[in-house]
Amino acid sequence: MTHDDHGHPTHDDHGHTSHGGHDSHSGHHAHNGDDFDWAALADLLELEGETHSPYVRQALAELGQLTPRRVLDIGSGPGVAACRLATVFPGAEVTAVDGAPELLARAERRAERLGVRLRTQVAEFPAGLADLGPADLVWSGQAVHHVGDQQGVLDQLAGLLEPGGVLAVVEGGLPPRWLPRDLGFGRCGLQERLDVAMAERFGRMRAELPGSVAVVEDWPGMLRAAGLTGARSRTFLVDHPAPLAEGPRRFVRGSLERCRQVLADLLDAEDLATLDRLLDPSDPAGVDHRTDLFLLTAKTVHFGTAPGA
Repeated sequence: MTHDDHGHPTHDDHGHTSHGGHDSHSGHHAHNGDDFDWAALADLLELEGETHSPYVRQALAELGQLTPRRVLDIGSGPGVAACRLATVFPGAEVTAVDGAPELLARAERRAERLGVRLRTQVAEFPAGLADLGPADLVWSGQAVHHVGDQQGVLDQLAGLLEPGGVLAVVEGGLPPRWLPRDLGFGRCGLQERLDVAMAERFGRMRAELPGSVAVVEDWPGMLRAAGLTGARSRTFLVDHPAPLAEGPRRFVRGSLERCRQVLADLLDAEDLATLDRLLDPSDPAGVDHRTDLFLLTAKTVHFGTAPGA
């Protein structure tokens, strides 16, 4: 887990639970002081991982006959993807790596509950990468864009691979959709305006990161620049149709609550009032009661292979 000061307390700190074009597994949050509500954070991160889990299963199926001996999930958070890795590769040593011991403890409990073998290791991203040792598969979900020098951290991740090992980086995709264009109140097209506001906030975050380096985000090209071969991208659909089950519904509520909090200075009064009504638990048109609430998004995973197998 990295620690920045832009405040979106989800695993994917800058629009990721709410806007998949920028979504995570590495917990990039500001934790100032001792009163941070880790339980609430971990609950939302676990909900995010479970809601988006279909794309992880599909992405791992892309690895074909890979039989890794050692797997690293860099920025694992509460371990949803790490436990999936341990399930898919039961013969491998799978290690969940994160900077937050509180989230790794959640990962350990999840692994015990699911009956899978999982190691955990506390390490900051990217400062602690050098201490992790080599692996045959490195997975990193929505962590790279939280580092100022994205190419530099891809170089570091590639350097962890054994010859023939695979790096899988989750970045980009499509912003999610939860609601009809016409909600029955407020101006039509709320989510498109949320996209614009979140993109502005994300750009501001990137510009403010220490050592920020502008780069064309051609992820396969960046993987090739890191010395990897066979670089390619695949995008996977996450489709939870209406009416939403309880878990995805709670995740959508959490995402909208974060939008309301972090985008307040970028939205007009009418859109803020619309969000308030959507989040009102007593309003029949709110997200807790709507039968037309859904979740549709897409996640992009970029793969590259270390030469020399």
